[in-house]
Amino acid sequence: MVYNNMCGEKVSALGFGCMRLPMIKDDSGERIDKDLAYRMLDEARDAGVNYFDTAYMYLGSRSEPFMGEYLSRLPRESYYLATKFPVWCAGEDKDDVRKIFEDQLGKLKTDHIDFYLMHSMGRGGFEKAQKLEAIEYFLKQKELGRIRHFGFSFHDDYDCFAEHIGESWYEFCQLQYNYMDNEDQAGEKGIDMADSMGKPVIVMEPVKGGTLANLPDEVMAPLKEAHPDWSAASWALRFAASRKNIAVTLSGMSTYEQVTDNLKTFSDFTPLSDSDRNVLAEAKRILLARVRNGCTGCEYCMPCPFGVNIPRNFSIWNNYALYGSEGGVRWEYGRMKDEEKADKCKKCGKCEKVCPQHLSIRENLAACAAELGAIVAKQ
Repeated sequence: MVYNNMCGEKVSALGFGCMRLPMIKDDSGERIDKDLAYRMLDEARDAGVNYFDTAYMYLGSRSEPFMGEYLSRLPRESYYLATKFPVWCAGEDKDDVRKIFEDQLGKLKTDHIDFYLMHSMGRGGFEKAQKLEAIEYFLKQKELGRIRHFGFSFHDDYDCFAEHIGESWYEFCQLQYNYMDNEDQAGEKGIDMADSMGKPVIVMEPVKGGTLANLPDEVMAPLKEAHPDWSAASWALRFAASRKNIAVTLSGMSTYEQVTDNLKTFSDFTPLSDSDRNVLAEAKRILLARVRNGCTGCEYCMPCPFGVNIPRNFSIWNNYALYGSEGGVRWEYGRMKDEEKADKCKKCGKCEKVCPQHLSIRENLAACAAELGAIVAKQ
């Protein structure tokens, strides 16, 4: 296993993300598959993974209690535990901060958290944390030894990140980063800025929610030619882990096969070479060429007078073209409000008059409705 220094700790370069543990559905509902999850976690730990990442809301609030049960079997000094404070779960009472933190310690069966994060921070999150005096509270817990290292995870744009990156209270940050979305949110510039300030970065979503682990054959072709023994997921993980200032690359593993494949990547880790990066850039080019239309999500077309969410429909449609995930379509398009779906377009043409990309929106919505609707209907 490869290890990196983060905040003075020797952490495994591969972190086990506990947001996608295997689940079982039965008559009593949905629950974590304990036997399989234990087997996966044991396999990772035996191979040297020592960083385990969970959160208050993961798996319908099941993840923390489960990880508390699992980790309580191990010597406390043998692993690093990361969890997060969900500012959106707190009301207006400042004491909610304390209640949630105490609840987390109880569920996780520990007297301290190694890496504690303010969860999914952005403009609204930073503002609410300030009102609740949450950061001051957690810094006090750090003084008491109940938090060893304090940071934040981030889901907003670069400008917001740049506005807060200079604050002195945090030691590290967790950012979304993968080879398809490397300019989204904080992106490459955010990682560089964190590096310039001596703040290590943890990467989340390096495989883009699993979509980069299952690529179309035409996209995999150049990757397989370059490294026949590297999986699609391995390419994605290497892209993140090869980046300067990345301390931990998280993978939310849900199958035993994913664990073994990820361990293969990090047990004999070879960073991407310049040649490899060129190959990956070609794979990305092929992927992007599959996009159905050039919608940028600027929302100049909104609001639609009939309630159609035009950018959302095109986002789902384009993602399906890129990655071919019918499950993703069923989850996203199937859950949209009926009045927002593409088939509710009345072809008034108002949207096309203001579209900076000059898209044939009415024609595209009709095609989108037919393709996505057929996938949802196959359930």
